[in-house]
Amino acid sequence: MQEINFSVEGEFVELNQLLKLTGLCDSGGAGKMIVASGDVSVDGQQELRKTAKIRPGQVVTLGDVKIMVS
Repeated sequence: MQEINFSVEGEFVELNQLLKLTGLCDSGGAGKMIVASGDVSVDGQQELRKTAKIRPGQVVTLGDVKIMVS
């Protein structure tokens, strides 16, 4: 499993933007489609809210990629 460490600037980052900023998709719109597909989980739970607020300490998983948010 590939692990990516991502540091949030500010209080949170929206889930679709996180996918874009980590290079897992090309745009925020593509990120929204990935989230809507049901393939993304946050802290082990499926997340369908495209603009869910991801805060430091949370772990986002997409396929075999794990994003550690700090």
